[in-house]
Amino acid sequence: MMQYFHSVKLNVKKCIGCTICIKHCPTEAIRVHDGKAAIMDERCIDCGECIKSCPHHAKYAHSDTLKKLSEYKYNIALPDPSFFGQFKEGENIEDILQAFLNIGFDEVFEVSLAAEIVAYIVSQKLRSSKIKKPIFSTSCPAVLRLMQIKFPGLLEQTTQVLSPMEIAARIAKDEAVKKTGIAYDEIGAIFISPCPAKVTEARQPITTKHSAVNGVIGAHLIYRDIIKNLHKGPVDQEAQAQQRSLHKATKKGMSWGYLTGEPQSIEVGTTLAVSGVQNVMSLLEEIERGELQDVDFIEMKVCDAGCVGGPLNIQNSFVGRVHLRGLIARAGGQPSYYSEEELRDMYGKGHFESTEPILPRPIMTLDEDVAMALVKMERLDQITKELPGLDCGACGCPSCRALAEDIIRGTAFETDCVIKLRDRIKILAQEILYLARIVPPSMAADHPEKKEGA
Repeated sequence: MMQYFHSVKLNVKKCIGCTICIKHCPTEAIRVHDGKAAIMDERCIDCGECIKSCPHHAKYAHSDTLKKLSEYKYNIALPDPSFFGQFKEGENIEDILQAFLNIGFDEVFEVSLAAEIVAYIVSQKLRSSKIKKPIFSTSCPAVLRLMQIKFPGLLEQTTQVLSPMEIAARIAKDEAVKKTGIAYDEIGAIFISPCPAKVTEARQPITTKHSAVNGVIGAHLIYRDIIKNLHKGPVDQEAQAQQRSLHKATKKGMSWGYLTGEPQSIEVGTTLAVSGVQNVMSLLEEIERGELQDVDFIEMKVCDAGCVGGPLNIQNSFVGRVHLRGLIARAGGQPSYYSEEELRDMYGKGHFESTEPILPRPIMTLDEDVAMALVKMERLDQITKELPGLDCGACGCPSCRALAEDIIRGTAFETDCVIKLRDRIKILAQEILYLARIVPPSMAADHPEKKEGA
């Protein structure tokens, strides 16, 4: 059985078993038993919906800290485009990038720059008549994992391009090797993440066998350190003398931090952008039915408003979007860092194509034997029909269908349903009442059954 890594963790001490989280999980990955929630590894997509919905803060995202830098000789910060939306209006992007160097990084590489590469590659793919449309962005790993579980038939329509995070890590490390002569394995590429899904993606990638990202620090964990080091400039005199522009990305890549940024940067065909996990599922259901065939490209993000709405970010998603757009207006108008010829060469050589197929995730295997699995499926359908269909969650499962699955798997009982339990207690109470009225013949002459038979 496959072993899964998950960034989303449960703090058992804080969990009171309130069942709120089971209603918000899009893949029904949470159960509540014995007064505590439990996350099913094979179903979890690390979307962070449970983190946002839990009123007791019992769910959290595990990520690296700045201590990770001690493991490598040379460290490169890879800030996500959405990270720049966490700072108040008027902040200079050069100051933000310089702050990464001041807190211990040796270099900083904007993931926005890699997003521009992805945008070019996707635009070239869209010009081909050979691909089945619409095609879906691969930048949100939570969406890809959602598709693996609930929409496996649509996986072939993904762009088959590596994520900007992965491309940024590869380019940054290659450049660092040439610049410093330090071995590739001794260079750490550390991504600054807005969400737990990208933490998991670095540890257990979907589109490549091994990720070039060596560590992931949540935006909420590094934000204070960056704030403290803003406006300080280079920390030593030599760096001041050789001060260079750290900011290289343009509006095209920077806008990937919020919803609609991807289609705006691609600039080809009919595009659509949707955010929020329920909206994403609704859209994918439409596409499964054969609709939206006139759309060429779809950007899908699990987080509301795109990556600025990630659960590890600091600002409200709407505030973050306003701040990021303001920063883009001030600093996103510079010419492209990569020439048309360089981009064409990257596309032609296929350096950044996915190297691993995105496969469905098997979560509904009821039995290894096909014949037995079919029998169990029939039983599952029968149990579902017998359950009340209220989907109340009182049993600790998100739906009656989910309870039926657990019963078949042997991890739950029909009496876990409070309605079923009430009916059983009612029958039992009637039987007890009947038995209480029966007295052995040796104890009374006026036995009710004897009188009836007289």
